[in-house]
Amino acid sequence: MDKRKMPVVKTVGISKRYGEGVGTWALRGVNFDVAPGEFVAIVGASGSGKSTLLNMIGALDQPTSGAVYINGQNTSYLDENALAALRGDTLGFIFQFHYLLNEFSILENALMPFSIRKGGPSRDDRQWVEELFCRVGLQDSMHCRPKQLSGGQQQRGAIVRALANRPKVVLADEPTGNLDSRNGAMVFDLLRELNTTFGTGFVLVTHDDRLAREAARIVAVEDGRIVANYCVEEVEREASQLRHSEK
Repeated sequence: MDKRKMPVVKTVGISKRYGEGVGTWALRGVNFDVAPGEFVAIVGASGSGKSTLLNMIGALDQPTSGAVYINGQNTSYLDENALAALRGDTLGFIFQFHYLLNEFSILENALMPFSIRKGGPSRDDRQWVEELFCRVGLQDSMHCRPKQLSGGQQQRGAIVRALANRPKVVLADEPTGNLDSRNGAMVFDLLRELNTTFGTGFVLVTHDDRLAREAARIVAVEDGRIVANYCVEEVEREASQLRHSEK
C-alpha cells in the first residue's frame, strides 16, 4: 500500500472491558482509521466510549481484543519502550487540562520532549518550536511560566508542545472543555489552521456539536460502538441539494 494513503492510525475490531467477571464494556468491536492530514471529530454522550477510543488509538491503553495499528505497526507486539518511541515519532496529545509544568517556562515545557527523546533540542528544533509560538500568538510569552498566563494561553502552549515533534496526528481530548466559549472557539480555529498549514492530522473528542460540525469528518459513538461516520461536506451538500429540489 502507498504509505501516503495508509492510515496513520487504525483499529480493527477493538473492544475494551474494565473490571473482572462481567465487567463493563467501554468499546465493542470498533473499526476506525485516520488518514494523513485528516481532521476528525469524535462525538458522543458522557460514558459513550469516545475518550476510551482516543486512548486506544493513542496506545495509552491496550484493547481487551482486536488490534491497533500506528504507522502500520501492530501495537500489540511492542514493548513499552517501542510504544513510547512510536508515539513520540507519530502522535501528539492535547488534553482538557494543559498539564504544563509550572516550574518551567512554556518554551521549556514545549522543548521537553526533545530532552527526553534526544538529549536536547537541536537549533532547528528550537527554531521550529519558536515558530509555533509565533503561530499561536505567544511569541511574547514564551519565557513565562504557565501560572502567569490565562487559561486560553496555557492551552495554546499545550498545543505547541503537542506539535513540537512534528507528529502526523494530534489526539485532542476535550481541548476546549475548560475554556469559555470565546477562548474555546479560538483554540478550535487554531487547530484547523494548523491542520491546513502543516497538514497535521487531528482527532478531536468533543461534546460540542457546533465545533464538531467544523471538522471534515464526524464519528459518533454510543454505548461503545460507532453509530455514525460521515463526511461533513458531503452531508451538507446533500442537504443543500434536497432543499433546492423541494423549492
